[in-house]
Amino acid sequence: MNYFIEALKKYAVFSGRARRKEYWMFALFYMIIAIVVVIIEAAIGGQILSILLTVAFFLPGLGVTVRRLHDTGRSGWWVLFALVPLVGSITLIVFMCLDGEQGENKYGYNPKLAPSYA
Repeated sequence: MNYFIEALKKYAVFSGRARRKEYWMFALFYMIIAIVVVIIEAAIGGQILSILLTVAFFLPGLGVTVRRLHDTGRSGWWVLFALVPLVGSITLIVFMCLDGEQGENKYGYNPKLAPSYA
């Protein structure tokens, strides 16, 4: 849960690096929250909660994705590759699963060497 909160605190930080655990924990908690919101909306009707959730988590999700790409040594602009149908999304998922570069890279220090939130 701390990784999710940390990603929300860095909602507009597009510099630095994010380890795999931070990215995937953010994705997991986002999906859990989204499922709960969809269930609530099915019970009461409407879609305003889903729209609010999407707007609220757009910048934190983009920020953690860019930082994750930085950890693998890639530019944050690779996030635009998701616009390519099918191939783009699959490629980004593979990038998100790759281990980060060992040591320091041009985007900052290795987050694995920093104190853990777990």
